[in-house]
Amino acid sequence: MAIEKNQVVKLQYELKVNDNLIESNLDADPIEFVFGKGELLEGLEERIASMNEGETRELTVPAIEAYGEYDKSLTEVIPASDFEGIDLEIGLVLEADDEDGNTFKATVIEVDKENVTVDYNHPMAGADLDFKVVINKIV
Repeated sequence: MAIEKNQVVKLQYELKVNDNLIESNLDADPIEFVFGKGELLEGLEERIASMNEGETRELTVPAIEAYGEYDKSLTEVIPASDFEGIDLEIGLVLEADDEDGNTFKATVIEVDKENVTVDYNHPMAGADLDFKVVINKIV
């Protein structure tokens, strides 16, 4: 029986980007979610819709259906003086709140004496996501 909307699904997965393992729960307990409620990445949910309990499938979610294409306009150069007291290094993820109180993240991608360049894109923006998915249970 294929997955239907509002069913509880238990699945295990492995996620790779460019053949690099990002995360996996293949050797752990399955995650559980309600299908069709937006609890799972939409592009992945669409691709597992036809799967049955006990089925394993390898599939790719293209960047545009995952975290979007990389958007160069979502980078910003900020004066280094705005970061006094922070030990900055490339790859550091900073969190801040906007005027409305919403929290957002930015990754430091360049640092010099005068400026810090931050990137507001999701870390996996522009990446195709390769999954191995095992449907353990459909309730």
